[in-house]
Amino acid sequence: IATARLSKACPINPQERGFICMSGCAKNLKLLQLAVKTAKREHKHLGVVFVDIVKAFDTVCHQHVLEGLVQRGVDLHVVELVREMYCEIKMYIS
Repeated sequence: IATARLSKACPINPQERGFICMSGCAKNLKLLQLAVKTAKREHKHLGVVFVDIVKAFDTVCHQHVLEGLVQRGVDLHVVELVREMYCEIKMYIS
């Protein structure tokens, strides 16, 4: 329910492959293969950039995320759910 409500207020770019319920690698590899084949067939140069932003999520201030949700008109109950998810987060490695 929270995901559906957040998706309406903060739509995910269709090219995004993270944070969604589908196999992203397979589709992206097919797109890359198609681009390479097309460039070879048409004798064109092709530039490809791979971006992997390491630890991007944990460098975002949680307060900014919450303020962004409010600015986008997300239901305050959902904003409070997100706030609770950030509350007293701990990780243990065994």
